Amino acid sequence: MAQPDPAAVVTLESVSVAYGNRAALKDVSAAFAPGATGLLGPNGAGKSTLLKSLLGFLVPTAGRMNVLGLDVAHAALDVRRRIGYMPETDGHIPGMNGVAFVAYCGQLAGLPASDAMQRAHEVLHYVGLGEARYRNVETYSTGMKQRIKLAQALVHDPDLLFLDEPTNGMDPKGRDEMLELVRDLAHEKQVNLILSSHLLPDVEFTCDRVVVLDKGSVVAQGPIDALKGTRRQVFELRIKGDRAAFAAVLNAAGFECHEADEDVMRVFVPNDQGARALFAMAAREQVQVRHLKPSVPTLEDVFAKAVGEE
Repeated sequence: MAQPDPAAVVTLESVSVAYGNRAALKDVSAAFAPGATGLLGPNGAGKSTLLKSLLGFLVPTAGRMNVLGLDVAHAALDVRRRIGYMPETDGHIPGMNGVAFVAYCGQLAGLPASDAMQRAHEVLHYVGLGEARYRNVETYSTGMKQRIKLAQALVHDPDLLFLDEPTNGMDPKGRDEMLELVRDLAHEKQVNLILSSHLLPDVEFTCDRVVVLDKGSVVAQGPIDALKGTRRQVFELRIKGDRAAFAAVLNAAGFECHEADEDVMRVFVPNDQGARALFAMAAREQVQVRHLKPSVPTLEDVFAKAVGEE
């Protein structure tokens, strides 16, 4: 088996994981470079399974995983000491206030009690829970519980963060603030992190690279800008007529169509053609163009193509 990429913070080589007879990960090979990488995919794609496998909580049926230069199969405890993990589900301890809980998590990660308490105060202020740090965690709102999960993941100053759906259940304001925190960690504080999410805007706002999972397999990976590409023009198109039939005509002519919402198609046009070509094809097919607007490639286009949403 080939040696893992020495520049990557995480590598997976032909990893498969099963729950009984159900395959959750299928022959997954991926490399997560330093910095911020999104682990993107629909619910049930295998994202949480992948993170739990990297932590040593699940044992693969095949393959090899390397985290921060350590083989997970032989050094799972050492891996967990160096990782901050923000799980998707709540994990607070009833009866503990915020600062006591985060300090306790710091001690579990190996910090002396006094250092753990000092760090707990610091990270709770950082995540916006400074005024609520003496309240019992069970009295926190959903958004506050998300913030304290981030605080406990940061308290021991880890070399790598795993963030599993960090904006789950948050209102729009809280979601924006959480994403600003993640972006600050990645781009200002230079923290290596993997952000697992099914939300395209979350990944595009916070990350530079992406690994796309679908049905337990990697369907795309690489720098987001490179995957989006710049070689073709993109138009938002709304028509009156049979959209599916017109999309089939466009695809057959070398264009590429993705559904954007209920009545809008995103059409990728080869560089040697442009809006005139779209109008000409619409006239030939007796389709009325209601709206045509230039656009730019997005991560949503990458995702739609990777998981086969045509």
